[in-house]
Amino acid sequence: MDLKLFEDLIALARTQSFVRAAELRHVTHPAFGRRIRALEAWAGAPLVERNRTPVQLTAEGEVLLKTAERTVESVTQARTQLQQHGGAADTRVRLGTGRTLARTLAADWLARLTYMPRSPIRGKAQIEILTGATQDLAVQLEQGKVDLLCCYEHRALSIPINGHRYRHLTLAHEKLVPVSIADAQGEPRFALGHTERAAPLISYGQTLAMGRLLSDHFERNGAPISLTPFVRCDSADAIYEFVRKGLGVAWLPWSMVASDCRRKTMAVLGGRSDEVPFEVRLYRARARQSDMLEAIWAATESHR
Repeated sequence: MDLKLFEDLIALARTQSFVRAAELRHVTHPAFGRRIRALEAWAGAPLVERNRTPVQLTAEGEVLLKTAERTVESVTQARTQLQQHGGAADTRVRLGTGRTLARTLAADWLARLTYMPRSPIRGKAQIEILTGATQDLAVQLEQGKVDLLCCYEHRALSIPINGHRYRHLTLAHEKLVPVSIADAQGEPRFALGHTERAAPLISYGQTLAMGRLLSDHFERNGAPISLTPFVRCDSADAIYEFVRKGLGVAWLPWSMVASDCRRKTMAVLGGRSDEVPFEVRLYRARARQSDMLEAIWAATESHR
């Protein structure tokens, strides 16, 4: 049985979509469907409930998924041990994270590691950063294609990472804050309260983690009535630029706008009840990894 079919099943279970799983596995949708059917033929049982959206595994599929996860993890661990036994020190560390985190809190974390005394990475490590959707990166973590996963954690975002096989550290406590461009006196151009003029809302596409965070916040607390939908975008970096150009109000990560707010080129609106708090976590496999990754983990754990 080809190991890649187990990896296909893991990808399908995590993404709950044949299309997204095929993209993640770098094959066409029809080819991916044929591979899942080949796995079903090998198993002698249907593994997928194809008439449900999102895609769900059958009871037999869930049983085989557990075996697939253990098998892929064991093979990945064995490869790491063989590389270490061969005497070639593996200095490469692959970090999977989102595009916004890559330029904010993940960058801050790497900077701390680089400039701390007895840095485990300065002049020693090769850091490879891969950005993408959290669910896709979680699959790659399980498949051993990334060594670390840096992602958001919130009730609206939680991803199914097995706590028995993976461990995590909290890198930071972050929050989305409503912001507006500021005038020459440092006062916000727009407001969230009852005003005669509605404020334009710049919001996220629902494919983004921050879009789901904000939707959850509005569902639980209600959206400010003074906001009128104006722009929706699937890039936090673009939304930041729209706010800087005075196009409206947006909820942006504090790590992205803190320096602008201190310079009074942007202003935070509302109060604490308008903020959306969440964590930023770093995940890794519990099994022993390369010496470099273990040194990075130890340094991160001791300097939080």
